[in-house]
Amino acid sequence: AGEAGPTATPDGTAIATASGTPTPEPRAEHPTPETTGVPPGTKLTRLRSNYEGIYRVDKPGTVLDGVHITTDLLIVADDVVIQNSRIDGGVLGYYSGRAYSFTIRDSIVGPPDGCLTAPGIGSARYTAERVHVRGHGDGFNASGDDIVIRDSYVKLCSNPGDHSDGIQTYKTGKGLIFDHNTVDQRYAKDITAPIFITDEGAEDVIVTRNLVMGGTYSIQVKNVSGRAVVRDNRLVDGSWVYGPVEADCATIEWSGNTLVTIDEDYRITRTVGPLPCAT
Repeated sequence: AGEAGPTATPDGTAIATASGTPTPEPRAEHPTPETTGVPPGTKLTRLRSNYEGIYRVDKPGTVLDGVHITTDLLIVADDVVIQNSRIDGGVLGYYSGRAYSFTIRDSIVGPPDGCLTAPGIGSARYTAERVHVRGHGDGFNASGDDIVIRDSYVKLCSNPGDHSDGIQTYKTGKGLIFDHNTVDQRYAKDITAPIFITDEGAEDVIVTRNLVMGGTYSIQVKNVSGRAVVRDNRLVDGSWVYGPVEADCATIEWSGNTLVTIDEDYRITRTVGPLPCAT
């Protein structure tokens, strides 16, 4: 008889073989520093500031691939793409009253040391995928329409007087999707919430499959018009200051949210129980 093949976990991770192959560690179900940011082995080209001490992109359709920007990145053109890159400041696609569209993926945003009060990424008409945001008081700013944030990892910090948030809405428009992200606010002191969606302008909001921890109230979703969905999120038990949830429960499609414990690598070690909505 031939050797048996590997046994696998539900996510496809091999855990054993009949021939005694060492068992690899199970993968975290949610994004981590290892599964986001610049892919290992990527060679980065440093770009010097080109506009008043920052780097500015003003040509539509520009692609920044494999670059290291040591300042803030300002986008003043539509359809810009940033990928496989490191930006030591913040990424802003808003200037002189207008939001510009961009996509950022597989990149690191934020300084290696210290804490910047300004948001890591903002403010409208953008998509962020597999982004590692670090060293910012706010991770994502949502101030307009058509924002999609997926598969990203945020570790928040704060300076005295900050109101740190993982995602914060301000004059938000329609179509915010915050899906399958990890937001760690446990180490910031001046805080509001990992998920802080309370702006009266927000319309049609989807918050799904996230792993969050920390905050005064960890999940705050209020004042949303249209459809509001909060589903299948995981909240680290006891990580909040005042309570787990503050939300307009009567108007939210709330289901499948649970309290969990995790290890130091963000792997879920136990499901404590369901997370009900609370006003």
